[in-house]
Amino acid sequence: MRIEGETATNTDPTGPWSLVVPLKPLARAKSRLTPASGALLRPRLALAFARDTVSAALSCPGVADVVVVTDDTTAGAALAALGARIVADTPAAGLNAALAHGERAVRTSRPRAALAVLNADLPALRPAELSRVLEFSAAFPRAFVCDAAGIGTTFLAAGPGVELRPSFGGLSRARHLASGAVEVTLSGIDSVRRDVDTGDDLRAALELGVGPYTAGRWAAGVRAADR
Repeated sequence: MRIEGETATNTDPTGPWSLVVPLKPLARAKSRLTPASGALLRPRLALAFARDTVSAALSCPGVADVVVVTDDTTAGAALAALGARIVADTPAAGLNAALAHGERAVRTSRPRAALAVLNADLPALRPAELSRVLEFSAAFPRAFVCDAAGIGTTFLAAGPGVELRPSFGGLSRARHLASGAVEVTLSGIDSVRRDVDTGDDLRAALELGVGPYTAGRWAAGVRAADR
């Protein structure tokens, strides 16, 4: 791993895992956060969450590459600077279609890759915790991590040659269980579970300890609101 200023790039991309990170256009991302952040800060926080997520993922020795599926040019440029590969959301048919598109993009270039989806809103993500999740998931054809609320999904993995079959959104934990995916039951992976949709979620992430992009953006936004 090389860190240049605020840029983290995996310079030894030999790990078995490829990660797919979906990201809405920033103008529409994290709408439920608006009451806590305000309309101007919200899209900037959404990008900060994604930058911390991708940076942490690229710090994992088991991760060979990160593919971000997005149509947002600003976000794409910022995440490409970290070392992610940007894939346009050409299906434009919702989250699960975007994930299937990302899966195809990964397996076109790395057909035998172990593949995982990671939410873009994990600003407290710890590389060591993600590494533990990847190690656990490698033992199963498909595995997933439920969110901190216990109803959604923040991570879904599929082994080499195994179809991902994403079913994100709403009560996705139950759907992924019903599809035969194994739930990751490790303790001490709070940062992989802590996605951020609301002000309460953000406060919980801040208590857990967010990455530098989110910390800086939140501090700057709060200061601006105080003026």
